[in-house]
Amino acid sequence: MTIHMEDLLNSIMESFDRIDYIRAADIPNIDLYMDQVTTLMESRLRNSTRYPDQDKILTKTMINNYTKNNLLPPPLKKKYSREHVMILIFIYYYKGFMSISDIQTILQPITERYFKKSDGLTLEDIYEEVFSLEKEQVEALKKDVMDKFMCAQKTFADDQNEQEDQPFLSFFAFICMLSFDVYVKKLLIEKLLDAYTQTESGRAGKGKKAATQKEQEKDGSMKDEP
Repeated sequence: MTIHMEDLLNSIMESFDRIDYIRAADIPNIDLYMDQVTTLMESRLRNSTRYPDQDKILTKTMINNYTKNNLLPPPLKKKYSREHVMILIFIYYYKGFMSISDIQTILQPITERYFKKSDGLTLEDIYEEVFSLEKEQVEALKKDVMDKFMCAQKTFADDQNEQEDQPFLSFFAFICMLSFDVYVKKLLIEKLLDAYTQTESGRAGKGKKAATQKEQEKDGSMKDEP
């Protein structure tokens, strides 16, 4: 198997330059029916899929399931707002490496606090702030991938018995390095979400205990110790 690594690297760098996202200004300022939402997502994110001619960005079944799992607030009169579309975009990016429960953990506070909020910080403000980091992150990722590529090129170079397989072995090393990076970051995300869940559960438990104690004191059911 012959891997043309230089051509591969050039292709990867070009793909980074094509990374794009749906800006808030590109989302129609009117409520959309489900078909219109799926069409919008398909037209803007199709190039981000592995097989653009086959892969589905979003389907009606997906939207209904997201609503059933409390990932997406229900539509109003079968219409979806700009905020609905923003939440769907977050879900689209998350679902490749996060479970439904983890997506719920990170998105539920956002929808509860900022969905349909018109004053102060809004969901659109959060959406734009997060995605504005894209260019800086892409440049950092390009450098990181280049460093891993150059490191992988040096692997097995001194093994005289494997010269014929060296291009493939370097390719394999490159895949392993990228995979380990994904594994570590996925593990980090899971640890962060678990810590957040535990913190929120502890806070809720303390709040419930305090409310119960207050209610007991109000009812006179708690007596001072002699």
